[in-house]
Amino acid sequence: MRILLLALIYIAFISLGLPDGLLGAAWPSMYQTLSVPLSFAGYVTMVIAGGTIISSLSCDRISRKLSTQWILVISVALTAIGIFGFSFSTAYWQLCLWAIPYGLGAGAVDSSLNNYVSLHYKSRQMSWLHSFWGVGATVGPYIVSLCLGHSMGWEWGYRVVAFIQTGLVVILLLSEPLWRLNAEVAHSDENLSEREHLGFFKTWGLPGAAFVFLSFFAYCALESTAGLWAASYFVIYHGLSPEKAASWASLFYLGIAGGRFLDGFIANHFGDRKMVRMGLILLGIGLIVLSLPWGEYTPLVGLLIVGLGCAPVYPSLIHETPINFGREHSQEVIGIQMATAYVGSTFMPPLFGLLVKVIPMECYPYYLMAFFAILVTMSEGLNHATKERWLEQKQAH
Repeated sequence: MRILLLALIYIAFISLGLPDGLLGAAWPSMYQTLSVPLSFAGYVTMVIAGGTIISSLSCDRISRKLSTQWILVISVALTAIGIFGFSFSTAYWQLCLWAIPYGLGAGAVDSSLNNYVSLHYKSRQMSWLHSFWGVGATVGPYIVSLCLGHSMGWEWGYRVVAFIQTGLVVILLLSEPLWRLNAEVAHSDENLSEREHLGFFKTWGLPGAAFVFLSFFAYCALESTAGLWAASYFVIYHGLSPEKAASWASLFYLGIAGGRFLDGFIANHFGDRKMVRMGLILLGIGLIVLSLPWGEYTPLVGLLIVGLGCAPVYPSLIHETPINFGREHSQEVIGIQMATAYVGSTFMPPLFGLLVKVIPMECYPYYLMAFFAILVTMSEGLNHATKERWLEQKQAH
C-alpha cells in the first residue's frame, strides 16, 4: 500500500508539470491572436507564480486543516479550472484572471508532497517524483505542437490538458480507500503540530538557510526563463516556424524528465551533493552550446543538455533539506524554498521579456548564464554552511 501511495503522489506531480510548459510553447501563436506584445507572457507567469507563493507559505496551516488527499483534489481541480479558462480566453486580461486559480492550486500540493517524500523516501524516489513532473511538462508543449500542426489552434492545446487534469481529479477522488488504508502515512501532516515552529524570519536565520533559499530562487529563475522563452528564441533568432519551435522547446522538459528518471538509478549511490554538482557541470556545458551561433541543430542540442543538467539540482536540494536543517524544521524550510523558487519564476522571466525590447533575443543564453553563476555560488555556500551537520548525519547513518 505504501508503494501505491507513492504511485498516486507521482500521478499528482504529473498534474503539476502538465501546465508548466504550455504557455511558452503556445505564446508565439497566442500573443498574435490576443494582439498583445511578445513580452506580455511574463506577466501571466507572474500571476501564476504569485498564487503559488501565497499557497506555499500557507501550506503548514492548510495541512493542519485538510487531509493530504483533499489538498491534492482541491489543488488539481483549481488548476483544471484555470486551464479551461485559458482555453476560452479571447482577451489578455482573461488569461491573467484564470491564472489565479492555477497558481493557488499548485503551491500547496508542491510544498506538502515535497516535504513528505523528503522525510519518508530516499533520493531515488525524490528524483523519480520530479521526473514525473518533467513528464507532464514535456507532454504539455507536445500537445500544443500537435494542435497547432492540425490547425486546431492553441486553444485546443489548453483544452486537452484541462481534460487530462479533470481525469486526475476523478482518480484522486476515487482513491479515498487507499488514503484510508494508509491513514498513518497519508495523514502524517497531523504530526506537524508536535514540531517546533520557528516562523518565517527565524527560519531564514538557520545556518545555511539564506543560501538554499537563494539557490532555489536562481534555479527556478533559470528553469522558468529557459522554458518560457525557448520557443520564442527559436522563432525570432533562428527563424523556425511556431509549430517546430514548440516541438523543439518541449525537448527542454524532456531533458529534465529523462534526466531525473536516469538519476534515480544513481542518486542513492552518489548522494544529493554530488548529484547537484554533476548537474551544474552539465548545465554549464549546455548553456555554452545553446549560445553557439553555428549549426542548425546546435541550439536544440544545447537546450536538451540544459534540461539534463537541471534534472538533479531541484530534487536533490529538496531531499537534503531534513539533513541540512532537521526533520523538525523541514516543512517550514521547504515551504519557504517553494516560495523563493516561485519568486524567481515570477519576476525573472518577465524581466527578460522587458529586456528584449532593448536587447536582441540572442542574449537569451547569456541571461540564463547569470542565474547559473548565482546558483553555483549559493549551492556551494550552502554546502560550506551545513558541512558539520551533514557530516554528523552521514556518520549517524
